Amino acid sequence: MGDNINHDKFHEECGVYGIISRGDDLDVARLTYYGLYALQHRGQESSGIATCTPNKMTCYKNMGLVSEVFDEEILDEIKGSSAIGHVRYSTAGESTLKNAQPLLSTFKLGEIAIAHNGNLVNADVIRELLEECGCVFQTSIDSEVILNLIARGAKKGIEKAVVDAVQAIKGSYGIVILTKDELIGVRDPNGIRPLCLGKIGNSYVIASESCALDATGAEFIRNVEPGEIIIVNKDGVKSINFAEKIEKAVCAFEYIYFARPDSIIDNISVYNSRIEAGKILFDEAPVDADIVVGVPDSGIPAAIGYSKASGIPYEIGLIKNKYTGRTFISPNQEMREKAVSVKLNALKENVYGKRVVLIDDSIVRGTTSRRLIDILKKAGAKEVHFRVSSPPVKYPCYFGIDTPYRKELIGAVLDTESIREKIGADSLAYISIDGLLASLGQKNGFCLGCFNGVYPISAPIK
Repeated sequence: MGDNINHDKFHEECGVYGIISRGDDLDVARLTYYGLYALQHRGQESSGIATCTPNKMTCYKNMGLVSEVFDEEILDEIKGSSAIGHVRYSTAGESTLKNAQPLLSTFKLGEIAIAHNGNLVNADVIRELLEECGCVFQTSIDSEVILNLIARGAKKGIEKAVVDAVQAIKGSYGIVILTKDELIGVRDPNGIRPLCLGKIGNSYVIASESCALDATGAEFIRNVEPGEIIIVNKDGVKSINFAEKIEKAVCAFEYIYFARPDSIIDNISVYNSRIEAGKILFDEAPVDADIVVGVPDSGIPAAIGYSKASGIPYEIGLIKNKYTGRTFISPNQEMREKAVSVKLNALKENVYGKRVVLIDDSIVRGTTSRRLIDILKKAGAKEVHFRVSSPPVKYPCYFGIDTPYRKELIGAVLDTESIREKIGADSLAYISIDGLLASLGQKNGFCLGCFNGVYPISAPIK
């Protein structure tokens, strides 16, 4: 699968967007569409929008990209005064329409919809307990577990029901919930997954990343704090802290790869942190070379940083075909052996006869890295020195990232020299964990489980 550039990356699980109109005449369905469009990088498998009018909730979802699922006609049909939306990459539950979100349900207090980004480590246990109490599940996803927990506590009112539900679950989550009168956002106690709050006029938006606020003309107000529930209704915004002070542990991969570079997560600019990582990478692993090349798109900011720190000119060495979407038919083995370069190709005139520093954000299985070095060498690069702006990935993730089993992680089974040999680089170096933390400007507050095996929540054996 070497030439599918995305196959050899971690995959982010989902993105969520919620909006509630408070007296502004907003087209919430369209705004949610644009919000999801800005979060498309977080999941390309299915997308959905649930909207609410005073009388009823409507939900439309399907497999595919946001622009494939929705059109003018559908958006006109699902008008409302509030909405939540979701883009999905499946981590829990197989890839089928029934597992697409938002999920819509009716309970004691009326209709409710939920969309969830993350992964619960105790979902199976809770599901079993709920089934024993007579709950029937339609899907195999975590969101339905949360929905059933909220429904069970409905007689106490929505606020208490949500607090009780999130106190029972363990794991990572950025959640948006829609009821007849409220938009609710919840972030897990460790803040593993991001969530932020924005405003359009008197109306409020809750989204996975600030780039979705920018895309819909919302002003960024603040991040939803770890362990915080935000409830927005006609009276305004209410905040509830449902967890005792737990150590913050934002997923470091949000900054390394997942988040869009124009997002700011917990007051750290994603783009600047990637530039910094590149500078630190040069300090830690300098090399004599003629040009610095970034692997499009996520390796480019770190390559610019490496170039700035080293004085070696940054050049475009790899061209990406932007049009190979999900429906693209991947080459078979025979085609791969003929080196069909579909996703990336070398810019020969820039790399021919040159010593190249090639920078990527991570090495997961190593198949893509080998392929890229091969492409550059075939284009006449004299040397290819591979530099990685994250530490070696040695452990799987349990918090909503689609990671392979440990035996498939090249960093878990081989040392750096063996990896260098396997991918065919002239030299190979990764940023250190300390270097990564320095690029983020803080010594702690991050989940580094996939690098050091230390997780903020006890995880199952994988």
